[in-house]
Amino acid sequence: MADDPKKTGFLSELFAPVGGFGVTFATMFRKLETEEYPEVKRPTQPRFHGRHQLNRHPDGLEKCVGCELCAWACPADAIYVEGADNTQDARFSPGERYGRVYQINYLRCIFCGLCIEACPTRALTMTNFYELADDDRGKLIFEKQQLLAPLQEGMLPPPHPMVEGMEERDYYQGKVATATPEQRTWVELHESQPTHGRAPTGDPVEGVDTVEADQATRPTTEGVRR
Repeated sequence: MADDPKKTGFLSELFAPVGGFGVTFATMFRKLETEEYPEVKRPTQPRFHGRHQLNRHPDGLEKCVGCELCAWACPADAIYVEGADNTQDARFSPGERYGRVYQINYLRCIFCGLCIEACPTRALTMTNFYELADDDRGKLIFEKQQLLAPLQEGMLPPPHPMVEGMEERDYYQGKVATATPEQRTWVELHESQPTHGRAPTGDPVEGVDTVEADQATRPTTEGVRR
């Protein structure tokens, strides 16, 4: 049978008001392990949910097909995608379409990873990079050129044709290992054409996305819905 609260001792009544501070008093004089951030950074776990990355195929073509499933799956409405059709002279992905505009608003992103699960081509993954703080809200809206994975050895910057004799499914089955000499020749012949919104002289090209001060901009004065 529980003790009658009226029969509690004098000491119990005396220390009852400070009983909730037991954990505080127990840790006040314990030595703390202080991490000297940012000089010393704690390693993240392999599956850490950090900044997003748009991946490429081994020949440099983009994996994103502009399906917008990631944007639909985002519970914070932090992703904005505009798809466009690939053409014979401007192919950015093996599929029929590619992501012409891709934005992630890190002011809204909650790093839940649902966009990763929704991506059917494994084009979107999350890296271990987490230092995203900034004093400018505009810089926390990342554009496609900021999210694209860097070109690795054997890759060519799109646009360029697919590997000759390969279909879209061959890319996802791992049958493409690197860019072919035919693709390299095509890129060399078309180097004088505008790429990434700029001509070889560095001047912006009307109607194509441009890059200004590490922030991609759209050639329009209309607001973008996010």
